[in-house]
Amino acid sequence: MSEAKWYVVHTYSGYENKVKANIEKMIENRKLQDQILEVSVPMQEVIEVKNGVRKRVQKKMFPGYVLLNMVMNDDVWYVVRNTRGVTGFVGPDSKQPVPLSETEMRNMGIKGDEVLVDFEVGDTVMVVTGVWENTTGIIKQINTHKQIVTISVDLFGRETPVEISFSDVKISK
Repeated sequence: MSEAKWYVVHTYSGYENKVKANIEKMIENRKLQDQILEVSVPMQEVIEVKNGVRKRVQKKMFPGYVLLNMVMNDDVWYVVRNTRGVTGFVGPDSKQPVPLSETEMRNMGIKGDEVLVDFEVGDTVMVVTGVWENTTGIIKQINTHKQIVTISVDLFGRETPVEISFSDVKISK
């Protein structure tokens, strides 16, 4: 059996959640749990200001698209492609969809190698490579999906947040 990969399907705008529900129902009805492992509509939290009121809301990261972690074969392709609201797979040819690469998935925060780090929020670290080399800062946030830390550095007398890759920092002694 093939390995499951992430694929992207295009939907009618505004129908992403309906398509997700339809595919999940199809998985249950046709017993495809071992072939379609996950159906996702990636969301992100944003701050919206309406009438002077700030509110945290969930917005779709990729309007018009649904992500599927699945084993591609003719039967699964047919089921997904013929789900109400799906207009097709993303790729140069709708018959041969192209899976997302590891880099693309990591950049979107979908999947990443599990990395154990020896630092935590509040630790002082030194940047060892790149533009910020030899700069020290305090970790304000750790994003394990994207494998980056947000550190606070002193820039022109002001605290400035900077995103740095895990591999570019080490604990400062």
